[in-house]
Amino acid sequence: MPTLPPHPDRTTEPTQVEPHRAREAAESFGADPERYDRTRPRYPRALIERIVAASPGPEVLDVGIGTGVSAEPFRVAGCRVRGVEVDARMAAFARSRGFEVEVARFEDWEPAGRRFDAVIAGMTWHWIDPAAGAAKAAGVLRPGGRLAVFWNVQQPPPELAAAFSEVYARVLPGTPFAAATRDALAAYERILAAAAAGIDATAAFTEPERWRVDSEQAYTCEQWLDQVPTFGGHSTLPAQAMAELLQGIGAAIDDVGGGFMMRYATVALTATIRAASP
Repeated sequence: MPTLPPHPDRTTEPTQVEPHRAREAAESFGADPERYDRTRPRYPRALIERIVAASPGPEVLDVGIGTGVSAEPFRVAGCRVRGVEVDARMAAFARSRGFEVEVARFEDWEPAGRRFDAVIAGMTWHWIDPAAGAAKAAGVLRPGGRLAVFWNVQQPPPELAAAFSEVYARVLPGTPFAAATRDALAAYERILAAAAAGIDATAAFTEPERWRVDSEQAYTCEQWLDQVPTFGGHSTLPAQAMAELLQGIGAAIDDVGGGFMMRYATVALTATIRAASP
């Protein structure tokens, strides 16, 4: 889901928000890493297997590893995963799960000559400067190495999408969420386009491809409300705004029977390092 600017106001238009410049929001996820790890949806096995199969080896760098939600399925698939994470609290959680994690902004991270077969980013690449991030990835990938950045895009039932949008418009006017909940895939187009432009700008990668895997997950009202505070920028909201948001969203879910089926479109943008000229 697109993210809140660091200090939302009534004049902010969604199309003006560049997430990688919203540092307060980008570095806010560690406020409750246990909740994040418990509630965030996982990534489809089919996507993970496709990325692994298309990479030249098992060495993976996870940009914005967070609590390890994106890294764990790669480890299960036999990869060796190292993480870079801007939030020390999230990094500590991932280390507790057995991952090696270095705390840094990816744009500033020092690879110290290390090379990887794949650079991945699950729900985090929009927090990275798209040009600087792609250039950094190009510099640490082995020949034939793959960059794969991906997002779980929420697609609630139409009646809930409309209701959620109304709640966000009332409680947080001027933020991207009211529009994004009505058509999340359209809202992500700008993020995907920026990521593709950053990859193209390096001239180091093949033309980016889009991959997509669809899935569904059932939620009770309690389960969904447990996840809402983990969305980008939400942990920085005033307590009253968060309470109003949860009350409104909860009422909308109760109106459709207390639970719903969320459809996810997991969209990936991926490219490989170009072969060296003879």
